[in-house]
Amino acid sequence: MGKSTASPNNNPESQRYQQLYDMLLEAIPSSVLLIDRDLRIVSANRNFLEKNRRNLSDTIGHRLDEVFPAIIIDQMDFPGRIRQVFEKNFRVKGERMTYRAPGIPLRIYYYSILPFSWRGEVELAMLLMDDVTEQVRLSEEVRRVERHLASVVESAQDIVLSTDMEGQILTWNTAAEKLSGFSLYAVRGRNFFDFCAGDDQGEIKRIFADLQAGKEAQMAEWDLKTKDGGRIPVSWIFSPMKDHLGETAGIVAVGRDLTERRKFEAQLLQTQKLAALGVMAGGIAHEIRNPLAVCSSAAQFLMEDDLEPQLQRECAEKIHAGILRASMIIENLLRFARPSVKPDIKEINLTTLLSETLSLVTNQARIAKIELQAHLPPEPILISGMEGLLQQAFMNLLLNAIKAMPDGGELGVSLGQADGEAWVAIRDTGQGIAPGDLDNIFDPFYTTAPVGQGTGLGLSICYSIIKQHFGTITVESGADQGSTFTVKLPIL
Repeated sequence: MGKSTASPNNNPESQRYQQLYDMLLEAIPSSVLLIDRDLRIVSANRNFLEKNRRNLSDTIGHRLDEVFPAIIIDQMDFPGRIRQVFEKNFRVKGERMTYRAPGIPLRIYYYSILPFSWRGEVELAMLLMDDVTEQVRLSEEVRRVERHLASVVESAQDIVLSTDMEGQILTWNTAAEKLSGFSLYAVRGRNFFDFCAGDDQGEIKRIFADLQAGKEAQMAEWDLKTKDGGRIPVSWIFSPMKDHLGETAGIVAVGRDLTERRKFEAQLLQTQKLAALGVMAGGIAHEIRNPLAVCSSAAQFLMEDDLEPQLQRECAEKIHAGILRASMIIENLLRFARPSVKPDIKEINLTTLLSETLSLVTNQARIAKIELQAHLPPEPILISGMEGLLQQAFMNLLLNAIKAMPDGGELGVSLGQADGEAWVAIRDTGQGIAPGDLDNIFDPFYTTAPVGQGTGLGLSICYSIIKQHFGTITVESGADQGSTFTVKLPIL
């Protein structure tokens, strides 16, 4: 415990008060020194001794300049201040002192010097010191974090602002000033609603009401008014601002200028329109090329001088069918372009449809030295759909199979039904499809054909047609192992 140099008194009452005084000194959380007129320490409490790693013997009876470093004595002018306490009953309160005792880290104190009087006369000066090192460190850390956060907010390219619960603007960062033209001083205290487009007022108030009711972050897009009377499209995120108790104390709004994005979206839309036009043009070219190929192969036979009348008639029929086929393709493409036109869905005999489609490619297969093998059941297999589109899909698959066998081969077509589905398998002995290409063959414009010899639309159109009929199309293939495309469609 801190001790005094006063002479011992055997008076029990005096001893009792001495004990109470010592207990009081030890209970005080501050460091306490009692100093006489000669600037000698007459009493020191435990707090002072422990914090400064001193003991009573090298503290009590010693002068201040023997306890504190000379630089502290000079900077704080302890002698002058203590003399004022004795001579004028002067009080020194709330001064700051930095003190480093031997062997301990730098400490920061707030100190006061108070007169210790008896019967109107100042007998001692009391030096009270409170260690505020940790508080100062935390305060500086808080200020550093605040400066960092303020720098982040001010450096952000997005609008960052905060409001109270009623929408009154509290903060308004540099990006908000640049975009709107309004300074922080011009908007502080005004309602955020005043700076948003009039047709969005109801939605804004609803979002603020939801946040006040405890809901999580809300997103919206509406225009911000500018000082020159213009409007800037902004994407907003509103979040509740919590206080130390976790209660919503305000609203934080982050807004991103959408001006450039809107321009990009307009350009992208225009690009998509042109791309769609290109897809349609490519699709028309690709689809019409197929019946033209049938007509071309039939015409080659007609140009032969010794052509038999029966074969001549068959070739003419093929040409006529190809022309009708091209007309039907154009009509179907127009249907795609006019969704309001009711699709021509009817009952279809899949056996007959495949037989007719095979007859259209028979001549082309013969020219390519391809043996055509059809395994079609004698009984009808009925499905529901658009006959022209389905024939178009199967024609694409057959012609692709023929192209996959430039040196000849076998083309097999099988039809059957199981588990409420009709299945059509088209198998070739051609070049096959590499494993790396299997996942992409139904993608538009994906083709492994040489440049200028394929559009990459045939299989994507087939896939679209089969999906439109609630069916599936799969492929099994390998490099130099041929391919088998299997189409499944629901039967009636």
